[in-house]
Amino acid sequence: MQRPGKGKTPRRPGPKKASNTERDPVGVYCRIRPLGSEDEECCVEMISSTTIQLHAPDGLKANRNGEYKETQYSFKKVFGINTTQLELFEDVAKPLVEDLIHCKNGLLFTYGVTGSGKTFTMTGSPGEGGLLPRSLDMIFNSIGPFQAKRFVFKPDDKNGMEIQSQVDALLERQKRDSQQAVPKTPSSRQKPDPEFADMISPDEACKSENVDEDGCYGVFVSYIEIYNNYIYDLLEDAPYDPIRPKPPQSKILREDQNHNMYVAGCTEVEVKSTEEAFEVFWKGQKKRRIANTQLNRESSRSHSVFTIKLAQAPLDADGDHILQDKNQVNVSQLCLVDLAGSERTNRTRAEGSRLREAGNINQSLMTLRTCIEVLRENQMCGTNKMVPYRDSKVTHLFKNYFDGEGKVRMIVCVNPNADDYEETVLVMRFAEMTQEVEVARPVDRPICGLAPGRRHRNQAFRDELSRRLEERGGPSNADDRVLMTQLIESLPDLPTCELVDPADDQTLPRMIEVLERRHQIRQMMTEQFNKTANTVKSMLQQFDSQLSAKDYFLHDQQSKLNEKDKVILSQKTEIERLEKKSKTLEYKIDILQKTTDMYEQDKRALQQELETREHRLQSELSERKRMEQRMQGAVTDTRLKWEKECERRVNAKQLEMQNKLWVKDEKLKQLKAIVTESSSGGSAPTERPEKPERPSRERDRNIQQKRSPSPSPLPKALPVHPKHRRSHSAGGEKWVDHKPPSNLELDTVMQPIIPNAIKVSTPSEKALSKCHKYVLRHQELASDGEIETKLIKGDVFKTRSGGQAVQFTDIETLKQVCPLAPSRKRRSGSAEGPAEGEDIENRAPAASTNSSHGYQKRRKP
Repeated sequence: MQRPGKGKTPRRPGPKKASNTERDPVGVYCRIRPLGSEDEECCVEMISSTTIQLHAPDGLKANRNGEYKETQYSFKKVFGINTTQLELFEDVAKPLVEDLIHCKNGLLFTYGVTGSGKTFTMTGSPGEGGLLPRSLDMIFNSIGPFQAKRFVFKPDDKNGMEIQSQVDALLERQKRDSQQAVPKTPSSRQKPDPEFADMISPDEACKSENVDEDGCYGVFVSYIEIYNNYIYDLLEDAPYDPIRPKPPQSKILREDQNHNMYVAGCTEVEVKSTEEAFEVFWKGQKKRRIANTQLNRESSRSHSVFTIKLAQAPLDADGDHILQDKNQVNVSQLCLVDLAGSERTNRTRAEGSRLREAGNINQSLMTLRTCIEVLRENQMCGTNKMVPYRDSKVTHLFKNYFDGEGKVRMIVCVNPNADDYEETVLVMRFAEMTQEVEVARPVDRPICGLAPGRRHRNQAFRDELSRRLEERGGPSNADDRVLMTQLIESLPDLPTCELVDPADDQTLPRMIEVLERRHQIRQMMTEQFNKTANTVKSMLQQFDSQLSAKDYFLHDQQSKLNEKDKVILSQKTEIERLEKKSKTLEYKIDILQKTTDMYEQDKRALQQELETREHRLQSELSERKRMEQRMQGAVTDTRLKWEKECERRVNAKQLEMQNKLWVKDEKLKQLKAIVTESSSGGSAPTERPEKPERPSRERDRNIQQKRSPSPSPLPKALPVHPKHRRSHSAGGEKWVDHKPPSNLELDTVMQPIIPNAIKVSTPSEKALSKCHKYVLRHQELASDGEIETKLIKGDVFKTRSGGQAVQFTDIETLKQVCPLAPSRKRRSGSAEGPAEGEDIENRAPAASTNSSHGYQKRRKP
């Protein structure tokens, strides 16, 4: 018996990547599922076989420019709503199955939001088998005639494969058959679901034509799920304890001797047909965690990984048995991954465990996105950042594929419903980024040094030997043919028996020697047969004695069994009593459960009412704060308004009091003049003094004219405007009000107001062309230190050249005087002149005016 060989997963010769390694981008495909109903709004449009376009739905907030941006995304191929499962399989999964048969690894996973059709794409439905059952069907259709017997290949629990001899494999099969012969309880039998009995029609069966006929194959499947970032084996047959049920134990990831990641302790089942493989898959599918959410009635709450492992080893030189050489054994695997859909909790309304599941799902998908981003950055920018594979079990398990251990393909499933628009945009961005990642192309397996066609020649030899035995009337049974072949091969070959020379004395002796040797071999075989027969006879006698002992033992056991039956009968009575008690307790539990439900409903109702009142209280508090802010603003505005009004009234009252004081001063002056006249009546009784006049300002005006930088005097031909006329600003003409920016704002009660005026800081020809009058506001410092404002007015007329000119005609002056300032003394012919002028100068009015507008009009010399 030869020592069993151990196979290895195919890997490149060196751990380091060569600089000239050929790379292929990750193949990303898009599949659009049909809408749930015709009245749903669609946001996805298929433009071509490789491009789709996303439209923003109605009611969605526009971008910064106020427009809805339509985006386009390209894929390797886009499958519309009318695409069949067979078309999808031939374009996406069939090349991966071809590579699997040729000792190359592959990874295929579906990605998308919840309810986008990922599980349907991977598993399918009756009559519309998905990628998984079609891949299994193609594998067994291709390698069916070349499969090794069961248990020839055996996993070594270290991601490798051992090869057992024919005897060890036979013992394993007999052991399994003996275990299956024991009757099982009906609940422990796993029956295939009848709904999946016709997943694939015979017309849609696929087969690979390039299969190596000089090799033997073995198919092993495993099925795991990654739930809340823990790995669970869905094919593990854990003992069930009805009293104290134990939760399933999570598995850990390990690294084999070739630095490939695998799930330690995962169950790998050898299957020989598509039906058996899918039965194993459905056994694990029933254990997978699914739940009902607002967006999907059967939402996957975990990432599932179905692994198909294909072990293959070449035949020996005779083409009869598997070559027992561990270096010639290759193991390839295809991983079919159904990722759980990303979702937003505000839409699914997840709570409790569903909320925790959604958080773990989104976290693992975010880690996958981060790994893809770092890979793309390292490849495009030449950086060497560490890819965070270990942050999630999904990325850690498949990191070898992104490092160049096989092809990677992704199917992006899209739901065109407008409600999923925002989630679909994020999925499209991830798919667009994934296409930019390149994966090293896997190398081809080493070619076996044996001559091809060994299986075919061995089969032809067996057929010819069987035909000749049938012609001679020999045994035609296959086992007899094997025994006959072994017997013929065990005897020595006969030499040539042709005599051509009468003096030949060598041929006959050699023939006699060979025949004697054959006779000796036959005698030895006869003796060996007799010895074996005697041994078998003694063994049969021994078996008879053992059988009688067994009969006695069985009789003894039967008596014990009867006693046990009595005990069982008493126990059944006790069980019935306990069952009645259990029913009574269950009834009480139901009553308590209903009471608890009623209390829970009341609690939820009260809690909801409390939340409503709290929300109402918060809104009332916010409304009260806004009302307080508005009232504070209104109080501030009212206070400022009344302050201005009080200031205005105070100023008006002061002016009124000053005017009354001036009138009283005038009356006192007149009374003083009368008293003075009466006192001087003795000297000139017939002469009546003249009425005292206000002091003249002619001298001051002359002085101010010299100091003012006013325009040059007008020609003598201009008309002289009398002083008693009204200001030109009171008319209906249109004015240009030129106010330089250097002027100061004075707090005088009387302000120059010019209706129909165009206010400018710098005069322009355009403004002058629209008006008939011009006024310049000029400010200068008067002789008494006060600011004096002059309004220099003029007429606007057109020139011969088409321009505009201004002819100044008048000046109005506005001056503010402090009543407490020392006044200038007026000239007077009488002796009382200085005192009288001093009294007049100290009168109350604060402004020198010549009209009701508070202006002193002055003729331009």
